[in-house]
Amino acid sequence: MKAVNALILERMGSPVPLIPKLAKYLVEAGGKRVRPLVTIAAANMIGYSGEAHLKLAAAVEFIHTATLLHDDVVDESDLRRGRKPANLVWGNAPSVLVGDFLFARAFMLMVDAGSMAALKSLSQASSIIAEGEVRQLAVKGDIDATVGSYMEIIEAKTAALFASAAEVSAIVAGRPAEEIAALDTYGRELGLAFQLVDDALDYGGLAQALGKNTGDDFREGKVTLPVVLALQKGDDSEKRFWARVMSEGEQTDADFETALELLHKHEALKSTLATAEDKARTAQAALAIFPDNEWKTALNDLAEFVVQRAS
Repeated sequence: MKAVNALILERMGSPVPLIPKLAKYLVEAGGKRVRPLVTIAAANMIGYSGEAHLKLAAAVEFIHTATLLHDDVVDESDLRRGRKPANLVWGNAPSVLVGDFLFARAFMLMVDAGSMAALKSLSQASSIIAEGEVRQLAVKGDIDATVGSYMEIIEAKTAALFASAAEVSAIVAGRPAEEIAALDTYGRELGLAFQLVDDALDYGGLAQALGKNTGDDFREGKVTLPVVLALQKGDDSEKRFWARVMSEGEQTDADFETALELLHKHEALKSTLATAEDKARTAQAALAIFPDNEWKTALNDLAEFVVQRAS
């Protein structure tokens, strides 16, 4: 990861001063670097001895960082990883354009890795992420959302990059198709668990630990799984409440507390986290075809960590 971080800093360079300044602001904000960690750990697990995985891991982080820059403009949140998002510091236009720059840098890194199959995997994931974000925007405030439609959105906007991050190491290592597929499954299920936990934590009063404002999803009218589950069990008056605060965007200061009460009443957060645990178990099961070593243990532990964030 030291090598990956050095590569990230190197490829952020530009003769246009605002680009490295803004990019560095977001990259240095930290974050768990979970996606590139998956790429590195998977490569070590299968015994890959080259260096292409370092470029691919850096590309994965650039793709993720670019989507964060764009998301902050769309979501209009005032906290990202515990600090002001870049668009509130420099403005929306620079954030969008530097996000584009990071996407371009990611594709240069993919080309440098020298694998058309890996390039195809990550470029396809980038396209799917964009589709997922647009789909989420299109259903904002939709209280008729289903569990199925929600899962499709998070599989696109979050799980696709996790899946690609996991499988590209096996691709550049020339491993068999079944191993590539197993790592794809591991990453996809891990990504689903990750997003499910994030969506539960948005109602969990853990803003400082999460690095985002608790209630952001609520204020933005995002109908995530906890809300979908509460809606399914709610009576007519409760559904009218959700319609007002989500669909119509009419919220008072007391509404978030009311939402929390309804989520706890119907055990919607508990059910969401139980689904996340199921996804994490499925991710771990996908690793069964690989021989036991410290890196397989690390990937299994990572799945545990993802769900334990909510405890």
